[in-house]
Amino acid sequence: MTPGGQFGLHMTLGVLIMIVSVAVFGNIADEVTDQDAITVLDVHIANWFNTHHVEPYTSFLLFISFVHKVGGMILLVAAFGYYLWRRQQRYWLLALGVTVLPGMILNVVLKQVFQRSRPLFEEPLVTLSTYSFPSGHTAAATLFYGVLACYIMIACKGWSVRLATAAFCVVMIFLVAFSRVYLGAHYLSDVLAAMASSAAWLAVCITAISTLRRRSEARSLAANGTM
Repeated sequence: MTPGGQFGLHMTLGVLIMIVSVAVFGNIADEVTDQDAITVLDVHIANWFNTHHVEPYTSFLLFISFVHKVGGMILLVAAFGYYLWRRQQRYWLLALGVTVLPGMILNVVLKQVFQRSRPLFEEPLVTLSTYSFPSGHTAAATLFYGVLACYIMIACKGWSVRLATAAFCVVMIFLVAFSRVYLGAHYLSDVLAAMASSAAWLAVCITAISTLRRRSEARSLAANGTM
């Protein structure tokens, strides 16, 4: 595989990320299903945060969580999609479309498969009736900010912008994940599994769209060369 070819470095990296992410998710899922040590840690962490809520952090994390629920994610995807459409970035628009919303649907399917109950407290900060594993908010954030980071890393030439955007996206993903644990909506393993499963789906989608783009560019170059 040549780095610049249709099946070059981007595919090697994408497949590697997918394999590692699936392995991490599978390991977490096995431990949760078998009620192994991670579930004990889950309960300890959840109970600690439930008794240590402090303002203004609670209000801030409630806001972060609210912004990244389904309605907020649709608005974020629509805004970023409009930006890509205006810049005629059709492949990135396609990547956004096949990554975020389908990835969120995949997370719902996983919830139905595992059917893990939410953390229970005598005085809960938030009350939810849906399943807990994996975290939907964390999955959506990982998918959206993952696409955003990939786009900026490729579209922008300046390393300062690339690194700043990548750092911002990583911080946002972990902030959303932390907010869900802090608020008592999820266990730690829920958000870790969501990041892993979403990273795998992100790798599949970005690698596939990148390969499609490279093939299209190769055909265009070949056609121009024969003229």
